[in-house]
Amino acid sequence: MIGDATPPAPRLTRGEFLKLIGAAGLMLAAGGGQAAAAPVAPLLTRAIPKSGEALPVVGLGTWQTFDVGGDAAEMAQRREVLATLFDAGGKVVDSSPMYGRAEAVVGTLLAGMGRRRDAFVATKVWTRGRDDGVRQMQSSSAKLNAPVIDLMQVHNLLDVWTHLETLKQWKQQGRVRYVGITHYTASALDDLMAVMAKTPLDFVQFAYSIGERAPEKRMLAFAREKGVAVLINRPFEAGDMFGRVRGKPLPDWAAEFDCRSWGQFFLKYILGHPAVTCVIPGTSKPRHMVDNLGAGRGLLPDAAMRRKMADFWDKL
Repeated sequence: MIGDATPPAPRLTRGEFLKLIGAAGLMLAAGGGQAAAAPVAPLLTRAIPKSGEALPVVGLGTWQTFDVGGDAAEMAQRREVLATLFDAGGKVVDSSPMYGRAEAVVGTLLAGMGRRRDAFVATKVWTRGRDDGVRQMQSSSAKLNAPVIDLMQVHNLLDVWTHLETLKQWKQQGRVRYVGITHYTASALDDLMAVMAKTPLDFVQFAYSIGERAPEKRMLAFAREKGVAVLINRPFEAGDMFGRVRGKPLPDWAAEFDCRSWGQFFLKYILGHPAVTCVIPGTSKPRHMVDNLGAGRGLLPDAAMRRKMADFWDKL
């Protein structure tokens, strides 16, 4: 529906594209069953290397965006974000005890929606010492209403070897399904790889974007070599990248990989790398969730196109 109504689609800015999503939604509501039944391309998936389990390539981060109180309007907005993700076939919801009330908000909403089984819940341990780590992970499990955590990650490598030993036992006991490590700075990539070289892991999470391409030097290839699934945080560099393209049209050739907004341009660049399993942009806005999910549909840029995209970005 969007493509039929908005030629030439590739020239839309993110804001313009999201306005048109809203307009299209009104048209569908008014148009009845035939319009509402228009097919939507399925969300792409990639396999977790260690298990073969398929994960949708676009998920949801909750840093800042889900750290809210009990205000009914704020909770309803986050509920709609989660419903949008799940209804599109998405699954991954990533949180942390470092993110204030985010874990509790996610857990409350999942329970109220009856959609815990639709979610692949990822969170983190972020403290020192075995006993404090156990207490924190137990607290996270309670807040998330998740007796079994899909993915528990050692956040920012804090006391990493202590927590990995605990998590090895928890995985054997069925209390967590997958184990991983995380960081958010390019300076920590060598440290992440050092841990990956010494012990088997299921996941690694780090920052990567068209503006921060340090992981392309070695990290992405190393993760693939080790058979470790990759979650990507900060794909928009906390939103700063949109300021650089504000008011500028997408290049015509973005249509070649089904890209319809700047948000999708940024996310498809990341997803075009075969080592990336899932990207987890954070948002509290349902319309942004819709736009982000669009990056996980249709064609993705190949290596040659990604070089073209990076060169275009560098010249902006």
